[in-house]
Amino acid sequence: MDPAKASATATGVAVARGTHRSYDQPPWVLDDPFALLLAGPRWAEIQAASEAALPPAALRQNRASIVARSRYAEDRLISGGYRQYVILGAGLDSFAWRRADLIGWLRLIEVDQPASQAWKLARIAALDLPVREGHLFASVDFEAGSLRDGLDRAGLDWSEPAFFSWLGVTVYLTAEAIDATLRSVSGCGPGSEIVLSYDASDAFLDDAAREMVKIEARLVAASGEPYATRMSPAQAEALIAGAGLEVAEHLTPRALNDRYFTGRSDGLRPSAAERLIAARTRHR
Repeated sequence: MDPAKASATATGVAVARGTHRSYDQPPWVLDDPFALLLAGPRWAEIQAASEAALPPAALRQNRASIVARSRYAEDRLISGGYRQYVILGAGLDSFAWRRADLIGWLRLIEVDQPASQAWKLARIAALDLPVREGHLFASVDFEAGSLRDGLDRAGLDWSEPAFFSWLGVTVYLTAEAIDATLRSVSGCGPGSEIVLSYDASDAFLDDAAREMVKIEARLVAASGEPYATRMSPAQAEALIAGAGLEVAEHLTPRALNDRYFTGRSDGLRPSAAERLIAARTRHR
């Protein structure tokens, strides 16, 4: 990924979160009324391009995975009672406005590469969205910069527990950058936790997910954001352990489906292409 360019895939993720409200039946897994505003007036064009590139079933599964991973991370954040929340690779995440009732009591730090964060800040200003006290931003290039330094500048209290979400990012990073980030997280206070997503390697995909990944890999490479790291579940857990963290929960696609999609009348379900891990610091 070119660090001088804002992420195109981040906009696509926001479009998926926003169109969940209009393309899928309630109850919504994640209700995000700010996503399309942040994505900007080109959201319909982006959605049309996705519809032209992906089979309808794959597009729906991709959208389901995107909203489910955010819902899962936020459920663990809230249930854990954390006072510090760090969104790694925040993109156009809208938690600060969807859960404005928590900001202030909860310190929120959004971390992203400089060009993407600058573009988001410009969108926030254009939309006149409030940035409340306790909502902070840290520019960090995960491949070349130091997450710890960025969070130091933003005022993270490393002695206290913090919750980190890292969604839809690791697939674009080298294993070395993933390891460095996880090691930074492991240095946070007792009881800290991270929810991260990773893209499973082909052997762990069904036919629909394998075809979707093939198409998406072509699209993201053309946009300058090629896939770099896909893993088996065992490799993902080894990265977690090697960084000094322990796995708290490792969701299979079926477990994610059972948690958030059981009983839906529209048959919406997440893709098998992406998996979620919750990991925590070992010193509790």
